[in-house]
Amino acid sequence: MSSCGNLVKFPVSTVVPTADISITQKKDKNGNTAFSLKAKNLSAANRLSPPRNFYVVWAVTNENGIKNLGQLSNKNAGKATLETTTSFITNEVFITAEEQGNISYPTGTEITRVALNK
Repeated sequence: MSSCGNLVKFPVSTVVPTADISITQKKDKNGNTAFSLKAKNLSAANRLSPPRNFYVVWAVTNENGIKNLGQLSNKNAGKATLETTTSFITNEVFITAEEQGNISYPTGTEITRVALNK
């Protein structure tokens, strides 16, 4: 993803306050939205209280509710990324800590959330 996209920083998380998380969004040639999420200093999900197995990234969409965009995988205090594309118009993106990564609705602890500019 090129640097010409719209970069948005997530607010500091009360659950993992050392994490530095940002997301870039841009339209691709088909009119879909391409997202590039980067997280630094994000502790491993199994170090949370209670421990979890995955960080899952979610989109809040205009017409289709909440959609799972994918999973972040990382080493403790390392870098984690997620590159994904969606056809949904997305208003917000948020991250949760979950037991399962391939779920269709969030049930775990919310880590952080950011509103996206249109």
